[in-house]
Parts: sequence; structure tokens; C-alpha cells
Amino acid sequence: MFDVVIVGGGPVGACAAALLARGAGGAPGLSVALLDPQALPDDTPLAALPTDTRVVALSRASERVLRSAGGWARLPAERLSPYEHMRVWHASVSPTSDAVLEFDAADVGEPNLGWIVENRLLQRSLLAAFVQAGGQLQSGALAALEIEDLLVRVRSARGALEARLVVGADGAQSPLRAAAGLGADTAAYGQTAIVATVATAMPHAATAWQRFMPDGTLAFLPLAAGTSSIVWSADDQLAAELLQLTDAAFAQELDRASDLALGRTRLVSERASFPLRRISAQRYVGPRVALIGDAAHVVHPLAGQGVNLGLLDAAALAQLVLAAVARREDPGALGVLRAYERWRRSEVAAMATAIDAFDRLLAHGRGPVAHLAQRGLSWLNGRPELRRFFIRRALGLSGELPEAARCQPG
Repeated sequence: MFDVVIVGGGPVGACAAALLARGAGGAPGLSVALLDPQALPDDTPLAALPTDTRVVALSRASERVLRSAGGWARLPAERLSPYEHMRVWHASVSPTSDAVLEFDAADVGEPNLGWIVENRLLQRSLLAAFVQAGGQLQSGALAALEIEDLLVRVRSARGALEARLVVGADGAQSPLRAAAGLGADTAAYGQTAIVATVATAMPHAATAWQRFMPDGTLAFLPLAAGTSSIVWSADDQLAAELLQLTDAAFAQELDRASDLALGRTRLVSERASFPLRRISAQRYVGPRVALIGDAAHVVHPLAGQGVNLGLLDAAALAQLVLAAVARREDPGALGVLRAYERWRRSEVAAMATAIDAFDRLLAHGRGPVAHLAQRGLSWLNGRPELRRFFIRRALGLSGELPEAARCQPG
């Protein structure tokens, strides 16, 4: 029997698995199995993997969590892209005007504001760290869940895995969440996110760019190759029209939407898309079950906080579970899991509410309150203390942080 079985081998699930298998703060690592349909060992060097269109923006807190999990050191340095600046503006002003809100890492004494990392590289590095720590990867999909007083049994086509705790990290539609009877509240934003890699006429200058428009939000994220990853959260009807365009016609629409902030653009990858929904599990935990990442919550991507919130879930849960085992307590005890739920639910709710307000007022807002919020972007430029507050929050340097997010491993 394992101490923990994790269902879902994406970056968040793999991170939780690695943290639990490695141990921390003098607490020994646990016996951990990870179940995922595609979680097979892969000896392909990370630097040789094809470029992934899907990228994530990692905060300083996430960087520290990944270092603690053993995944950061495995990422190929030449594929990492730090960004030092961020420029945010509303469609009512020019991207070159003084009304553009600017954030600079130097304002808070940090070397950068975060890192843009390919999703596939992040996942593979964490899975490798997990296996090196003694974790067991098993390929398969969840078929059934059986919860008993002293253990939980996870069934797949390959057989059954028994543990004292099962962690659901299997995404927004989470089969484990459903099998455990943990409901979720879902609300559609009426938007679709389009992601792609583009070349731009002007260099990105290690800067993340974001424009709020009446029909959505457009972000340019700087990549190590000098290209940029776009995340265009457009109203559903507009997104459907954009996805039907030729590459050249799409680039023309992208130029219009970006107001040529980086000059003319050219697609250098396929376009991918996914519908945007807000999801909140009604409970993060149940008897011998805990949810992390998208299985527990999904937020709008405009602030790039989805994976960061999930990695903090992983670190918080691992910290509490490892501490419980060190005290010779049951890692699946409901008291341990409820402490995790109280901790993370409040942090996630605060961030989700702020993100929804940005979308409602800055991108889609109309009327006096929205107009005031849109003008507030330029007002913040003259308030350095407030700007530093927002930077520190985005970096994950404030709030109730897990130990792994606050300390660099020795």
C-alpha cells in the first residue's frame, strides 16, 4: 500500500508527487504512485523535445516550489524566458502613451517578474524528479474509486492501487472529483482562448504585453527564441471567426488587436483554442481525498495565475501531509485535509475574485465604474507603493505561503 496516490500527471500533479516523494524539512519522503494515461517514463532529453505551443507564466513563488520539487534544475536554460517588465493598457489609449501601466522587476529589487516556460518541459522535468525520488509512475485512467475507513482504492485497467490518501490533479473535468462526490460550480465566461506562437517585427524586450479590449484580452508573452506566445481571450463569436481565418488574415486581425505594439506579426505555429470557464469545487477535500490545481479551481487566464495557484496547492498539501506523517498521524485524516482546504480556498477565492473584476471592468466594462477602472491603469503609474504591492502579489511574495514557496532549498 502507498502513502499517497496522485491521479493526474500534469505539472501540478507531478509537482505534488515529487514534493511528497522527496520529503522536506527533515521529514522523510513518502511512498507515492502517480496514475495518468500518458505518464510513461521518457528518456528523451528535455532540450530535444519539440516546442510546445502551450506555455505558462511562472511566478517567483512557483520557481521556488519547483526548486524544492527538484524540477527546476532539469529545465533547459536555453528554453527558459525570464521577463523583466510588463506593459498593460486599455484599447482607449495608444501602447506608446504615458497612460500605459508599467511594471518593472527593479522596482521590487527582483531580477525578473517571472518566467515563461513551455508546459511540456515543465511536466517532464517534474515527472523526472518524481521518478528519481523513488516515485512510481503508472499509465492508466481512473476507472473506479473505493473509499474505506483506513484506505482508498484507485482502480484502473491495469489493476488497483491502495493508499491512505488520493489526490485529484486530473484537470477541470476531474473524473476523480466526480467519483469522490465532490461537486463543482461552473460558470462560462462566454470567451474562448486562442494560443499560438508568433514572430514580431520588433523585439519583445523581455516584456510581457497585455491589452484590454471591449471584446476580450490579448497578451504577448516573451519566449527565449525571440518569438512571443499569444493568449487571446476573445468573445466566443469573435474567436470562432478568428479560428476560421487563414494564417495571413489572422495575423492582420492580431495586428489590429495589438495596435502594433510589437509591430507586424506572423504566425509560426498552429493555433489552439479552449473555452473559458470559472470552476470552483464545492469542497476541496473529502474522506481520504484532496483536490489540487484545476480539479479544485479554474480561473480566467488573463492574469496567468492558473498554474501558479495549482503549484501553491501542491506545496501546501505536501507540507501538511509530510508534517502529519512526521507526527505519526494518518496522512488521509480529514483534519489534515480540512486544514489544507481552509488554507487554499481563501487564497484562491481572493485571487479569482480579483481576476474576474479585471475581466468585467477592464475588458468588458462599460459605464462610469468601468471607465474609472480603465483610467485607473494610468493613475497607478504615479503610485509606486501600489505598483510594488501588485508586483509582489503577482510574484507570489505575499499572502500565506507554503514553506517551499518562501525558502530556497539548500
